[in-house]
Amino acid sequence: MQEHIRRIAARVRELREIAGVPAEELARELRVSGEEYRAFEGGGADIPLGVLCAIAARFNVELSALLTGEQPRLHVYSVVRAGKGPSVERRTEHRYQSLAPNFAHKKAEPFLVTVDPAPAGGGARAGSHPGQEFLYVLEGELAVHVDGHEVLLHPGDALYFDAGVPHTLRAAGAASARVLAVVL
Repeated sequence: MQEHIRRIAARVRELREIAGVPAEELARELRVSGEEYRAFEGGGADIPLGVLCAIAARFNVELSALLTGEQPRLHVYSVVRAGKGPSVERRTEHRYQSLAPNFAHKKAEPFLVTVDPAPAGGGARAGSHPGQEFLYVLEGELAVHVDGHEVLLHPGDALYFDAGVPHTLRAAGAASARVLAVVL
């Protein structure tokens, strides 16, 4: 997973340098400290999905291009067979599978997310990103913390929220939760 993080970081650094944007300026735009941004860009820290969404929007590139290094090319439709979408391991407790990586100019980013139970004493860092987010629980129980509230979701439950508000996802039970997540 560490090599994957370094490749994403290199793509981000290259985009920023091509655009001539100083690292400190981009850190301010992303609302992270300069030190935190340097760790992201240096590959020493995993870049949260929300930050990647903001970077993709800032530089007008597809999120999947940042994640995979390949520019989407399909314009009419895109099929991803069961279990075949590119996997993106953003954190050890969250695994994302892109469900439309090859469709160009998407208005939404759909993912199948597997959320593992957090290790004892551990918890995901709250993230936020521009836009909105839709979650639909397929399996397990999911606790979503958003705007100071904890919402417990079961299979078949859905949640739609302002993704600009800091939020976290965690498996609420002893088993992993599988969730359809659509970032708009």
